[in-house]
Amino acid sequence: MLKNWINIFIYQIKHSKLFTALNILGLSIGISGLIFALLYWNDEHSYNAWNPEKDKVYQVLVQLGDMPAVAENSVRLKAYLENDPNVETIVYADDWYQKDKIIYKGKKEFTDKIINAENGFFSLFPFKIIQGNSFSALKEGSSVAISQNIAKRLFGTENPIGKQINCLSETFTVKTVYSIPGNSSIAPTVIVNKMKDLVDLSKNQGLFVLKILLKVKDPSKIESTRTMLEKVYYDEIIVKNSKEAGMSPAEMEKKIGHFKVFMEPLSESRLHSILDGYPEGRGNYQFLLIMAGLSILILILSIVNYINMATANAIKRAKEVGIRKILGASKSKIVLQFIFETALITCFSILLALVIVELTLPYYNNFLGKNLTIINAQFYLQLVIIFSITILAAGLFPALYVSNFETINVLKGNFERSKNGIWLRNGMLVFQFSTAAFFIIGSSIVYKQIEYLSNKDLGFKGDQVIAVSLNFPSSYFEGESSTKRIYNRYNTIKEELSKLNGISKVSTGLLAFDGNDNSLWPVWYKEELFKQKAIGLDYGMLDLMNIRIIQGRDFNTKLASDTVNSVLINETALKLMNIKNPINSEIRIGNQPMKIIGVVKDFNILSPESSIVPMTFYHIKSLDMAAEMNVVYIKLKPQNIKSTIASIENFWKAKVDSENPFQYDFVDKQYARTYESYVKQNNLFSLLNIVVILIALFGLFALASYSIQRRMKEIAIRKTLGAETNILLKELSKQYVVYCAIGFLIAVFPAYILLQKWLNNFAFRIEIPMLPFLLSFLLLLFLTLCIVLAKAYQATKVDVLKYLKYE
Repeated sequence: MLKNWINIFIYQIKHSKLFTALNILGLSIGISGLIFALLYWNDEHSYNAWNPEKDKVYQVLVQLGDMPAVAENSVRLKAYLENDPNVETIVYADDWYQKDKIIYKGKKEFTDKIINAENGFFSLFPFKIIQGNSFSALKEGSSVAISQNIAKRLFGTENPIGKQINCLSETFTVKTVYSIPGNSSIAPTVIVNKMKDLVDLSKNQGLFVLKILLKVKDPSKIESTRTMLEKVYYDEIIVKNSKEAGMSPAEMEKKIGHFKVFMEPLSESRLHSILDGYPEGRGNYQFLLIMAGLSILILILSIVNYINMATANAIKRAKEVGIRKILGASKSKIVLQFIFETALITCFSILLALVIVELTLPYYNNFLGKNLTIINAQFYLQLVIIFSITILAAGLFPALYVSNFETINVLKGNFERSKNGIWLRNGMLVFQFSTAAFFIIGSSIVYKQIEYLSNKDLGFKGDQVIAVSLNFPSSYFEGESSTKRIYNRYNTIKEELSKLNGISKVSTGLLAFDGNDNSLWPVWYKEELFKQKAIGLDYGMLDLMNIRIIQGRDFNTKLASDTVNSVLINETALKLMNIKNPINSEIRIGNQPMKIIGVVKDFNILSPESSIVPMTFYHIKSLDMAAEMNVVYIKLKPQNIKSTIASIENFWKAKVDSENPFQYDFVDKQYARTYESYVKQNNLFSLLNIVVILIALFGLFALASYSIQRRMKEIAIRKTLGAETNILLKELSKQYVVYCAIGFLIAVFPAYILLQKWLNNFAFRIEIPMLPFLLSFLLLLFLTLCIVLAKAYQATKVDVLKYLKYE
């Protein structure tokens, strides 16, 4: 029986080569799209999945008033956490990586994933220990744990345990070599413990200082820990400050803001965190859902396309089924035969899909910034599920449809005049039109939003400005005059850079254009607290970035007061503080009185998701913040930019920093990365748009072919009676125009609602115009008519005698 089914299947392939190819290609495209989505989904959900402690590990996040939540907390919480019976382990750590070179016997390896954490880190992140042990890894300040990869690069086959290395200008003894079993929210290559002074409350009184990681005994009792920490903040900050200020706690809380604490489990940190609290960052959950949803939709579209073509093709096999029924074939066997054929088609489609994925995976990895592979047990299980679902969804209906043919009518040749199943095929065609219309509309709106962001006036110009990473030796940070020493060194670098050909301007500032810095400072005006971004700048920084001053003036090198107590504010800060005559008005940054000398036109340094925040600008020397600078901004002349950058690199390696790699980035590209995920969504939508249109056209081509083939006798009679070609074309195509219009109208409402929701992510966005909807319909109609009219015109040119000679 199986052999007979295979022979019939091969016979059908030989006599329906085009439609078999379209079926396999359509399904393979749908399956490959879902495979790509699964690979991305599995990778993002694999973060911390290897960690047996993930449900017991929490990071403490705190939000003050309307400020963004932060992962840094006060050291004063430690004593209270130690008395919490539900807390098993407390680990203070940096929430970012440090970068430096590791030196062993003159051999140097550079790494940008050094993390500083307390002993107990391995209790929360139990990495696989290759050599040494996790208990003594960070017990002493001179101990260090290194990754297996660093150990191989630095020591080769030599045993690293007990060896001394130099890192962060200190000597450490290697106590542990580890490997990370899978994707982790913290994935360092080097772990040190330099926390002794940082966690000393007498030396570190700051509010937002270090990340706190907790391992708890019972996760169900975490709410009591959270409320306890909120009370600590209230008692330690609000109550104590209110007593010192001579006001009630309620008045102080209204003035400073309410402290809100969040306890975020490690298991949810990758995709559901409210901020980038871990050094490996957050995943884009919305993008993940969009990819998964669109991929599933395309697979459904491919299955619908298959069903449409299979049921249309069933007409050609009607007599085969009728004869088999007369010869004794049961209905169940006919159903199994057609499901078997669908299984073979699906097998071929999955194999082709895997080939497509394998060939395009490098481009996909580059698109996502990942290193995905298809070698994974979980993935193969999912592939089996896709195979099973596709067979059931694509094979069951055509099989039942064919098995229900009426034997007598079929053998009499009357089946072609039956209307059975036509309504369903037409309904599925409408679904294909709706899906295609949804993608065309979505793609055009997403493109317009990205184009708007790309062309929007940001208030600064960074197309010829590079940001060069600046690293000072640790000796510069030692002693009381470290700030002055660092600023003088920077000034020397600035002066020498300015002499190079091709350089227009040089300056610096404690700001980045990558959208990551959302920190706010307390700024006081008339004893009222305003939370603003306070940014230290050097002379000429605003001018270098083409940032306009609309009132007052910029910092002036001839006025000594500008490096002591002068500030500028932006328009948003002016409106927030409601200062009517800002010039010479006094504000305070923390406890430092400052005088406003100018108002800066608003510009955006955060991502397009965020509104422009209030900003206050002070000279980098005025608050002793020069030690915080880590970048130099250089404006290049438009001529010979490549050679100018090469000159800067040579100068940098020779006279500034020969130890660290020369790193630079164009500011405009730096800012463009703040909406990079949305550019990827646009690219994804555009690609899937093409795929969906192709699949829909496959289905339309097949259905139009069989529909017109059924009406060939009608066409022959009409031609005999004198019908003109244009009349025949109109009659044959009008139903498809109606289906196209219905499908488009069905797609309009969900497209509009979902796109509005997507656009609400942006503080700066377009309003949805009607033109893309109209153009989407016209494009869909044009493609429809191209396919249908081509087939219809071909039908009108056939020999009428071929279809009338038996009448």
